[in-house]
Amino acid sequence: MKYDVIIIGAGQAGLSMGYFLQKTNVSFLILEKGKGIGEVWKNRYDSLKLFTPRSYSSLPGLALEGNLSIYPTKNEIADYLSSYAKMFSLPVQLKTEVQSLFKASGGFRILTDKGQFIAKSVVIATGPFQNPVVPKFSNKLSENVLQLHSSQYKNSEQLREGPVIVVGGGNSGAQIAVELSKEKETYLSISHKIKFLPQDVMNKSIFWWFDKLGIYKASSNTKIGQYIKKQNDPIFGFELKSLIKSGKVILKPRTISINNDTITFENDSKVQVNNVIWSTGFITDYSWIDIEEILDEEGEPLHQRGITPVEGLYFLGLPWQYSRGSALIQGVGEDAEYLYKYIIDKNLK
Repeated sequence: MKYDVIIIGAGQAGLSMGYFLQKTNVSFLILEKGKGIGEVWKNRYDSLKLFTPRSYSSLPGLALEGNLSIYPTKNEIADYLSSYAKMFSLPVQLKTEVQSLFKASGGFRILTDKGQFIAKSVVIATGPFQNPVVPKFSNKLSENVLQLHSSQYKNSEQLREGPVIVVGGGNSGAQIAVELSKEKETYLSISHKIKFLPQDVMNKSIFWWFDKLGIYKASSNTKIGQYIKKQNDPIFGFELKSLIKSGKVILKPRTISINNDTITFENDSKVQVNNVIWSTGFITDYSWIDIEEILDEEGEPLHQRGITPVEGLYFLGLPWQYSRGSALIQGVGEDAEYLYKYIIDKNLK
């Protein structure tokens, strides 16, 4: 089948792109390997909440319902994305995994487990969270120690009796450590100094202040954008800080080695645990793209605000694609609209 545009991925980025394309007479299709829209969100840990409030957690054209100052749960976002696709009648083909992407005469050829598709333009909206990262020395853990990546963790019922360590200092690792500290002796291993920021300042979300001060939309090309990009992500809220102070969460430096059930840290201290949660992030995997000139030596996309050197091929939903907000639900719509206008003006005349 042949389309003007094919979008790969039906997460917040792909749906945002679909919202804008639906306003035109171009033919397009959104391919999604999952069984349902919002599936990725539903599969995350049970207690997950966004660190952006509802007022900063919506896609173009449809506000997230409810108290705008409340921080939505992962299930709320999953249901919202599903409703979004239905509201705008977006053409999503589920259970379709893209296996290869090639250049073809007049466009691109996309091979999937459901057949072949041809498109004049392709938007890759698969997001940054693809393959979980786990340190190589994780294989030194005893079989008696349960280890999970944060993407596999759901709740404390999965874990064994005894102490747990969460390795990794992002907001996911912080939330998981806070949750587990209510039931278990909990350690948190982080390789850098934690910076805590309040979720609310003077009864306004900190993202409201970021927006008013120009921080939220600061381009990566600006001085302030370049400064923020170099910093480690802050932890929003002070619950973890309070638990560390009270000793409910025991903070440890970088994990450097493992021997059976013993974890050794950068300061030579050691702990014995029965459970390890690797909150160590993800790496992207674009090995299925059989097109030169779009990835750098580290396998990351070459682009200017999502526009690659290959005519007709685009990325959407990348961290810092344009600004700090690019990888957030509220911010991806602005990048989608930018690409939509470019595609219509330059590629589909």
